[in-house]
Amino acid sequence: MNGLSIAVLIPCYNEELTIEKVVHDFKVALPGAEVIVCDNNSTDRTAEFAGRAGALVCMETLQGKGNAVRRMFADVMADVYVMVDGDDTYDAASATILVQRLVTGSLDMVNGRRISPGDDAYRRGHRLGNRVLTWLVAKIFGDRFKDMLSGYRVFSRRFVKSFPVLSRGFEIETELTVHALELHMPVGEVDTEYRARTDGSTSKLKTYRDGLRILKWIAILIKEERPMHFFGLLFLVLSVGSLIIAEPVLVTYFDTGLVPRLPTAVLATGMMILAFLSLMSGLILDTVTRGRRELKRLSYLWVPSPPLPPVKGGTTNSATRVTGKEETSW
Repeated sequence: MNGLSIAVLIPCYNEELTIEKVVHDFKVALPGAEVIVCDNNSTDRTAEFAGRAGALVCMETLQGKGNAVRRMFADVMADVYVMVDGDDTYDAASATILVQRLVTGSLDMVNGRRISPGDDAYRRGHRLGNRVLTWLVAKIFGDRFKDMLSGYRVFSRRFVKSFPVLSRGFEIETELTVHALELHMPVGEVDTEYRARTDGSTSKLKTYRDGLRILKWIAILIKEERPMHFFGLLFLVLSVGSLIIAEPVLVTYFDTGLVPRLPTAVLATGMMILAFLSLMSGLILDTVTRGRRELKRLSYLWVPSPPLPPVKGGTTNSATRVTGKEETSW
């Protein structure tokens, strides 16, 4: 990690009880790292306590964790980024392990998989909801993470500067995960301790409201990144429904040559037309999505990566480029 600049990003909303300890712990765990706290319209003394602990404090007036992360990703320049919540539920000492895993493995994202010996760290329904949502994303986009909703992650500069943050709230973790999976980035996952909140500190995550918002965001990402899956399923539902509705009309027609249920026949025909329109939309959007994915990949590759770590034998395994007559280092 010598020579690499590290930034610790902490999006915060009303965390005056814990933010000082979080800032102090990460300054101890990562000496020399710059700790940045983004205060997201806190009504308490979060910004004051963060500054008193030695953090740089910025403000984001658009409410939501995704908005705070977008602001920090845009404004902060570093080689390695550590993102963590300000509620003191994550182990700061694990940051060194996560950063080393990122650097030595030349990865773009390392996810901190939460490990808690008991259930006291999780609110009612959170553990089950996390498993269900993680399973859903794994089935559609790829099974590379076991804890998709973790708020403890480490990123490379090329990940941060090529990531178009579109979500506004707690959907940000889902968007981060899908972005890495869609571009087939080198990623990893490290187990890290997860503990209960400090007494008096309350979670800003609403179990059912934010769970539904995350589920809605997953549906949007499926439509945007896997349009053939989305519209193909719609085609299947509409076409099967059309055949079920049309079945008695067809039986009557073949028996008598008459169509006494004209509205039913019109409805079945309309549903089948919509089904094939959905199929064609999926085929067209799948081509468009492939082009968008190629552009995102090119944007990702445009940002230079840090030099690779030394290889066995003492030589530097740095990235190089070939110009035709000579080979020069990045």
